[in-house]
Amino acid sequence: MLYSLNVKNLALINEQEVEFEEGLNILSGETGAGKSVIIGSVNLALGAKADSSMIRTGAEYALIELAFGIKNKKQLEILKELDIPVEEDGTLVLQRKIMESRSVCKANGETVSAKQLRELSNVLINIHGQNDHQELLHKKKHLEILDDYTGDELTKLKEKCHDAYAEWKAVLKELEDTNIDEREREREKDLARFEFEEIDEAMPEVGEDEKLESRYKKMVNSRKIAEAANIAANITGAGDSEDNAADAIGRAVRELTSVASYDDKLEELLDELSNIDNLLSDFRHSLSSYLSDLEFDEEDFRTTEDRLNILNHLKDKYGGSIEAVLSYRDEKEAEIRKLEDFESYRDSLFRNEKEKKDRLLKLCEEMSKIRRESAKKLAEELKKALIDLNFIDVIFEIAVESDEEKVSANGYDEAVFMISTNPGEAIRPLDQVASGGELSRIMLAIKTVVAKKDDIDTLIFDEIDAGISGHTAWKVSEKLGMLSCDHQIICITHLPQIAAMADAHYEIKKSTHEEGGKERTITQITKLSEENRVYELSRMLGGAEVTDSVLENAKEMMKQAKSVKKR
Repeated sequence: MLYSLNVKNLALINEQEVEFEEGLNILSGETGAGKSVIIGSVNLALGAKADSSMIRTGAEYALIELAFGIKNKKQLEILKELDIPVEEDGTLVLQRKIMESRSVCKANGETVSAKQLRELSNVLINIHGQNDHQELLHKKKHLEILDDYTGDELTKLKEKCHDAYAEWKAVLKELEDTNIDEREREREKDLARFEFEEIDEAMPEVGEDEKLESRYKKMVNSRKIAEAANIAANITGAGDSEDNAADAIGRAVRELTSVASYDDKLEELLDELSNIDNLLSDFRHSLSSYLSDLEFDEEDFRTTEDRLNILNHLKDKYGGSIEAVLSYRDEKEAEIRKLEDFESYRDSLFRNEKEKKDRLLKLCEEMSKIRRESAKKLAEELKKALIDLNFIDVIFEIAVESDEEKVSANGYDEAVFMISTNPGEAIRPLDQVASGGELSRIMLAIKTVVAKKDDIDTLIFDEIDAGISGHTAWKVSEKLGMLSCDHQIICITHLPQIAAMADAHYEIKKSTHEEGGKERTITQITKLSEENRVYELSRMLGGAEVTDSVLENAKEMMKQAKSVKKR
């Protein structure tokens, strides 16, 4: 559940912290008080697109912080897969700092990406915005809701279907590419043969270019190498110079040898010098051998240079390495075989396409069967939920329509929500019948039913009560109260019937105060006491002033709500 929301320097909020409770949390206030900022701040903390214009005027940054308590094992597993750190007691603190040119996101103090936060939003909170119920006018949303309700069995099939569809489309693309005339095919074959033969005749070997580069580099710089090596040879005694290190060390060895027997220390020094003499002797032999190998003729140089040019040309043309060149040659060889036996190749593609499509359609058929079975169950549950929401004589069905010509990665089904809200009226698609208020209640019914199947603890409703009033508002209030028995609900509302059902009630209002010598407007959120709840309900009930009769009405409404919650 969501423990708390902390907002600083965001829009009209200076600094505000709200601690939420289990059950039904109600947010209310006058129009324009800033209720939408609260939902917006939650969305921002969960990775929604941020804009520097959201930062409160005069502030350097805006800060939003959400603190969650996570007990659900499946949620914890998903967070681990997303590499999101969670405390041992299940505490997760998400923080987003929005600055002029960038924003920084953190989870329990560790930096995370906005993408990770967005993925989290589908795990921790389900947010229903003011206009989300309008999505019910689109058939695509109906199938999405049905699939969410159906669950894991369908999800696994959808993954297989997605892969099968991609494979089928790939074969179709290959077939489409074969729709060329004879002349074009001959041109492609000639080009493929030319490129294959150009590489094959050169017979490049993996690693050959590196060896030649090293050898070529040595040849190009041979004069400098020879000069330096000869100087070193003369100095060390490998050359013709009489004044060299080898002779000098030899004389030193002879001198120490003549007196070494007089002192043990001299014996040790003589051993060290003899080792140096031996090492220098080995070095002279190695250097002499190197100098003899350094010699080469011009023909050898040209041969090396020409071969390097051929290899570099092939790498430039067909890939950045010999491995890539050889791989390209193999591709061209396969292409030549394909073009030489073109009809056979096309026949194999047709067979492959049929196999891929048959497999895809079989998966679609399995998905369709599961959807139809699930649609009956969902329709029954939604009908019960709608009756609870004052759709007394409602008929509700979900039609699953299949069309092989419309196959996609999601199968070949369309789901259509069908409804009749009045006796004697024919059942028709939802978008042809439902009003705005009815759509709000239908969406609440859907959220209520689907919430039983998912692992999300916290549901946020931004004015789910749009377009309803009177007895229907009480029914919506009761439904939210029932839903809050198993979930934490945070609900923004204008209706006193819904507010009366609250387990915790927060008032959002604007006020002004002096800041930097100027009057500034701020939005404040206050948790209401039992007494203040009565006054807020009285305000929501309407009227120019709060009279004793309005107060009594508010108290009666709260008493009635408590009675409903006990039931």
